[in-house]
Amino acid sequence: MQETSNSNNDSLAIVAYITLIGTLIAFFMNREVRNPLVSFHIRQALGLWLLQMALGYFIGAFDSWMISTSFWIFFIVLFLYGIFGAVGKKMNEVPVLGPFFQKLFATIGQ
Repeated sequence: MQETSNSNNDSLAIVAYITLIGTLIAFFMNREVRNPLVSFHIRQALGLWLLQMALGYFIGAFDSWMISTSFWIFFIVLFLYGIFGAVGKKMNEVPVLGPFFQKLFATIGQ
């Protein structure tokens, strides 16, 4: 967990978690002046969104409200963890999956 300095576009880190389109907006707005905090949260949010969509397709095949509810609660908690980290301007990796997302999308924001 690291804290970063304040910058004008730190709010893009929060925008990255608001839908996949928000992640794309944050990505393109962060291209000119790269902010390490924003790049970090873009990688986290992109990983969460893509994994949620991929797994959601298969989870939808189960006709069980218990499985679906558990799936949604899991991802809501991870998204909230990321959003609170972005609000606090901290580079907190999402539990369990965060280090993988940072390695997988290492070229984003470099």
